[in-house]
Amino acid sequence: MEFRQLGRSGLRISAIAYGNWVTHGSQIDERAARACVHAALDEGITTFDTADAYAATKAEEVLGRALKGQRREGVEILTKVYFPTGPGANDRGLSRKHILESINGSLRRLGCDYVDVYQAHRFDPTTPLEETLRAFDDVVRQGKALYVGVSEWTADQIRAAVRTAAALGLDRIVSNQPQYSLIQRAIEEEIVPLCTEAGIGQIAWSPLAQGVLTGKYLPGAPPPQGSRATDPAGRPRITPLLQDDILNRVQKLGPLAREADLTMAQLAIAWVLQNPGVSCAIIGASSPDQIRQNARAAGVTLDADLMRTVDDLLGDAVHHAVPA
Repeated sequence: MEFRQLGRSGLRISAIAYGNWVTHGSQIDERAARACVHAALDEGITTFDTADAYAATKAEEVLGRALKGQRREGVEILTKVYFPTGPGANDRGLSRKHILESINGSLRRLGCDYVDVYQAHRFDPTTPLEETLRAFDDVVRQGKALYVGVSEWTADQIRAAVRTAAALGLDRIVSNQPQYSLIQRAIEEEIVPLCTEAGIGQIAWSPLAQGVLTGKYLPGAPPPQGSRATDPAGRPRITPLLQDDILNRVQKLGPLAREADLTMAQLAIAWVLQNPGVSCAIIGASSPDQIRQNARAAGVTLDADLMRTVDDLLGDAVHHAVPA
């Protein structure tokens, strides 16, 4: 497994992380989830991504039990705060109250004393940015998180956070977790250059575009049973990508992958990892074999001709717009 610095922080993370959105506590049972975590560890993956809101807080619990008995210093645990975790008016957002209560809930569910990276899952326009950043700084000062980051913030929001933290002497953001893949590249124009300058590493989620880039979704055919497209939690994200024009172009990547002695999934993950500013790519999986196969994308180098051919084949299927 390849290891990379997270931005300009001193933290090293595995180039491929295992994330449990949709799967743990929802799509697969706990025995299968535990098998996936252990398969990831066997492949040298040490970085695990979750969030308090995944599966209504159950995903953190499942991950915590799956990692029980592992040497805490040998893994990096990333979680997030923002989305609702309860029925109360303050059980959501990035207020001081919710952040300080949520980190305690996450630590309890994960069964550990600290998380390595604590991330703002979305931007909260109803809370002053200074309040959010001071609360994050307090979480770090209390030793409950070692680093802080954001997820799916715009360039303007990230820029404001960098400036505010610097002006107030608060702990700085070291990571941004955006959606990024061969067909979803909204971050390239503005966010990546800004983050590179600020020393913020990209932790790319959905490098397989919800599974579309594996090639298993065929144009004109219903989605496979048991796939993300048939799961209530995953369906909203993947449905906009299940267009015949996109699926036809994706199928053309198959021969290129085979020529490079890669699966389509490995090609897609290797492409993400080869792009500047990316510290890590998060893979999700419902079986250990998927993890074993996809982990082999770490350390793969795609030559310039192959990168250009991939772009030519995808053409208009590439989305540069910022996702909702």
